Amino acid sequence: MAVLVAVTALLGGTLAGCTTTVAGQPVGQGSVVAKGDQGQGSGVDPSFVHNGDGGEIDRLAATVVTDVQDYWRQTFPGTFGKQFDDLKGGFYSVDTADEQAPTPPCAQHASDVEGNAFYCPESDMIAWDRSALLPVLRDRFGEASVMLVLAHEMGHAVQERTGSGAKERKADPAKYPTILIEAMADCYAGSFVRWVVDGKAAHLSIAKEKLDQAVESLISFRDPIGTEQGDRGAHGDAFDRVSAFQDGYEQGVKLCSQMTVTNRVFTLTGFLSAGDQASGGNLKFSEILDSITDGLNTYFGGVVTSAGKQWAAPAMKKDTGLPTCEGGKQGPVAFCPADKAVDVDTAKELPKIHTDIGDFATATLVASRWALATRAALGQPLDGPQAQQAVVCLSGAYTGSLFNATQKFLSPGDLDEAVQVLLDYDYAARDIKGAATAAGFDRVRAFRTGFTQSAKGCAAS
Repeated sequence: MAVLVAVTALLGGTLAGCTTTVAGQPVGQGSVVAKGDQGQGSGVDPSFVHNGDGGEIDRLAATVVTDVQDYWRQTFPGTFGKQFDDLKGGFYSVDTADEQAPTPPCAQHASDVEGNAFYCPESDMIAWDRSALLPVLRDRFGEASVMLVLAHEMGHAVQERTGSGAKERKADPAKYPTILIEAMADCYAGSFVRWVVDGKAAHLSIAKEKLDQAVESLISFRDPIGTEQGDRGAHGDAFDRVSAFQDGYEQGVKLCSQMTVTNRVFTLTGFLSAGDQASGGNLKFSEILDSITDGLNTYFGGVVTSAGKQWAAPAMKKDTGLPTCEGGKQGPVAFCPADKAVDVDTAKELPKIHTDIGDFATATLVASRWALATRAALGQPLDGPQAQQAVVCLSGAYTGSLFNATQKFLSPGDLDEAVQVLLDYDYAARDIKGAATAAGFDRVRAFRTGFTQSAKGCAAS
């Protein structure tokens, strides 16, 4: 159905297979705090970083990699049964704005690192661009994005030490495709971030409510729309990457280490047809509402009737302003029990979201109101935290049914758009009174539960 529109690629790189593309809207700074000193110069002394300038960016990076190595020293033995060896080659800061800047190992020129951070197995080192990557990430997504990127690269160093490194990948590329390797690194990064959130890091601190910023940055790191899973440099779409990060955050290192091509489902896909590619997988706003109504009624009607209840499909009411039923607090799409209808703003707010994010953002918000109608048909409460989680979960279950259908209904980018709208807006989680799950991180998690476990997995929500 969809593709993320208005994407601005600020950064790009190909060195060592970790390409970084930054896109999206600014979400603020200050998400990571060095404990103790809150002012400029806080954090770890960066003098151990090769070719660094001792400035604010290198200090932030040095603080992150210091805590990441400490995390692996503590965590590695319990998972892998041996000690973690610190990186032999150390860490390199690269000023890609200077043509005369020193070249780090594994690169031909300093400019090769532009817009990138990478781990090089041959030299067992990590390098980063302190001019065109880390400061842009920090300014656009907050300091948490810097933490995530460098923790991801350290994840590759962990792979090199645990039997899924460069040598093993070269010997058996089918067993270790790039998309799996990158998912493992995202997962390892998530496990580290959880350790920081839990207050166990010596130098870093991040509040759980700031996790949305880290997840936002993952969306920007997704592969270009239409990339195939088997492509040599495939890292995954936003849904793949966020899923891996959240799995590591919630379930820890052991799960990450056990990822394989047989137990991991990836949603990255190429275009379904020439027509799909020509449209970018994106339906016009004038087309999307009518195109999804029958499918919504079929899916949610099945959920209701399978529970032994009667389903009365709500009518879709197209309005020229924000819905006013039930106090008018549900947002641009509202379930109106008295009218037995889903009221949709077709004039301003919802069309804007459609234009800014894509057509499956629209579909996700509409599906959440069908989910609320489903709870009404099942005789379940329409307000409160349980309802807020359940409507997002059921939206994910509906989306999962489209992904798993014999006839594929999802286009490349659709799931990315779902993640984006869940992070940027709380509309999908609003209950009948307009209250919603506050954290985008938790909304995405609820959506993923439904996507992977179907409506049955939402029963506890």
